[in-house]
Amino acid sequence: MPTTRLATSNDLPAWAIVAACILAVASLVLLIVEMRRRERGGMGILVTGVLALLALALAVLRPVRIAARESVIGARVVVLGDTSRSMALPSDGGGTRQKTRDDVIAQLTKAAPDARVMQLGFSDGAPKPFSVGDGTSARGQRSDLGSAIRALGTMPDERPAAVVVVSDGRLDDPQEDAPRALLKELGNAIHAPIHTIATTKEGPADASIRRVANAGAAVAHVPLPLKVDIGCSGGLSCDKLTVTARELREDGPPALLATGLADVKDGKASVDLTVTLDRAGVRILEVGIESPTGDTIPENNRRLLTLNVARERVRVLHVAGQPTNDVRALRQWLKSDASVDVVAFFILRTPADDPRAAQEDLALIPFPVDELFSVHLPSFDAVVLQDFDAQPYGLERHLPALARYVRAGGGLIMVGGPNSFVAGGYAGTPLGGVLPVSLDGTSGATAADTAPFVPAWTEPGRSAPVLAPLRAVVGDELPSMPGANVLGDVRTGGVVLWTHPTRTTKTGAPMPVLAIGDQGDGRSIALGIDGGWLFEFSELGARTAGRGHGALWDGLLGWLMRDPRFEPAQVDLREGCIADVPPILRIRTAGHATKGETVVLDVTRLDKSGVAPIHVEKVREGDDAPIEMALPPLPTGGYSARLRIGTGPTTRRDFACEAGGDEWADTRPDPERLRALAEATGGSFAFASDVRDIRLPKPTVVSAERHVVPVAPPWTWTLLAATLLGAHWFMRRRGGLS
Repeated sequence: MPTTRLATSNDLPAWAIVAACILAVASLVLLIVEMRRRERGGMGILVTGVLALLALALAVLRPVRIAARESVIGARVVVLGDTSRSMALPSDGGGTRQKTRDDVIAQLTKAAPDARVMQLGFSDGAPKPFSVGDGTSARGQRSDLGSAIRALGTMPDERPAAVVVVSDGRLDDPQEDAPRALLKELGNAIHAPIHTIATTKEGPADASIRRVANAGAAVAHVPLPLKVDIGCSGGLSCDKLTVTARELREDGPPALLATGLADVKDGKASVDLTVTLDRAGVRILEVGIESPTGDTIPENNRRLLTLNVARERVRVLHVAGQPTNDVRALRQWLKSDASVDVVAFFILRTPADDPRAAQEDLALIPFPVDELFSVHLPSFDAVVLQDFDAQPYGLERHLPALARYVRAGGGLIMVGGPNSFVAGGYAGTPLGGVLPVSLDGTSGATAADTAPFVPAWTEPGRSAPVLAPLRAVVGDELPSMPGANVLGDVRTGGVVLWTHPTRTTKTGAPMPVLAIGDQGDGRSIALGIDGGWLFEFSELGARTAGRGHGALWDGLLGWLMRDPRFEPAQVDLREGCIADVPPILRIRTAGHATKGETVVLDVTRLDKSGVAPIHVEKVREGDDAPIEMALPPLPTGGYSARLRIGTGPTTRRDFACEAGGDEWADTRPDPERLRALAEATGGSFAFASDVRDIRLPKPTVVSAERHVVPVAPPWTWTLLAATLLGAHWFMRRRGGLS
């Protein structure tokens, strides 16, 4: 816009202008002092003196008229609003901290209309744009202000003249005890002052679990120490609080693992607990406290931990009916693997045998069936029943417990032989119900087919990672087997990997020879042959140096133990899971699926209450690209996601959703941390009620066209000054002043 203004001559330095003004003022003061000694004509002396001083000043300053077309460019100001989950907590005087943050940003924008305000939100990583009033702008699971400011410093855009941080001060970075030098480095990263505004002064009345730390990795069957830190703030009265640790399970109510008593003093307490997890894999651990009277945020009284429980060694119980070639080959392989701790029992004497000797003279001990399957069963990761008859050795009464063991997370492999499957008395039993195939135990049903055959690959068998090690050794070739146990149709959720080339089931489907399937929290495998040893000792075994047998069992046992190498997919949460916020599952298949296959995802709540099962399907668009599947908002709790690609096996991933997670663990605001950051970087600090105290930079004026014209020629000012000085001297003389 066009503007006109007066200014001094451009050739005058600033110090000359200041000196002229000072001398003029000093001369005026001296004139006033001299007026006391005058004899007459005081008004004339004063008027001429003032006019003479003004003329002298104009002669020195030589005023000019500047006509210009100017633009006002506001300073670039970046407003960083905290978008972490803690902003959903209550603020002072009602409402949420998120609403206070939005009100503060609106006031800032209104108070600085000329500023070029860029509004960004920070939580984890680089800042992202967000809109005031957006209900989704309080979902971040971290308050990483340090990373956000450093990211601003590396952006190729114009550097901001100032940064304004609006937060409750409960930050992950910088930490509470960060030194001043570290805070100053944040200001140096953007070469601008950092102003801070605290949304909240006082915290709510709240008791919470602020932190749960475990010492070392979680290992199955190994005690895991937990340290639970508890806080009590906002004037809430806390004394002694009971702390519990429970494992969320799909097969029943949560299992209590440990309990303790917290003695709260000065608003803090710590409790040490020790838990032991019997099963490896992803486990959900719930650590909670009782809610004291007056607690305004009971959601943070419970924390859900997702633990990836590892195995020190895979503990396998191998029970065989007789020492056949197949039994010896499997036992040797189990013994040769250093990662496997095997306990093996072979039936060398049946109850019907007559040893013709007294019991005390026999070296063979009776099979300890009761001790194994009632006392020690939970200590095993997997049970292998190979060619074993359940009836003569008292295993029948333990089959319900063995079935519960599988559904609770154990692994089961039943290997064929003359005394296995239907011939072993498992048809119609609870254990038969957890096998991936059905068993026909009706009178007259065939238990085995002794005709030699070569198993046939199924399409899922060719692509399943569980058999990838075997296919890498033998390709599509399989040895001829000396017969097979007769198995029924595959159960829902099971996958057939090998079939019989000629036999069919009652429904007309090819008879399964090798099938796998999930059973509750565990897994089971049905291998209806006793010729696995032929992968070592056969023409095929000779060509492959016998490596096929180990490759087969490496995949089977690895899949049973949920080894990621043998899973058809990897499932994880893209950004964790917050209660009532739609989570997104990211699926990576590593080339084990093809374009056009249907990806099916089923999600159920572990305790089977409150949430209906969720079913999501999506068609795979590429061979290797990750797949993202969105779920509806979920309430707080533990969940199990089961993924199936095409007709392949199932991948399971357990996860937990929390109301606030770490961001709600400590609900106290921390305005002092914001104040320290502002002071260290040369910025200003204010609470939400004093937003106008923030000193934002002034706008810059840019002239597009500029004309400078002297008000009068320099000699005019000089002549005027000389004339007025002469008049002043004349008036002084008349007044009696020298």
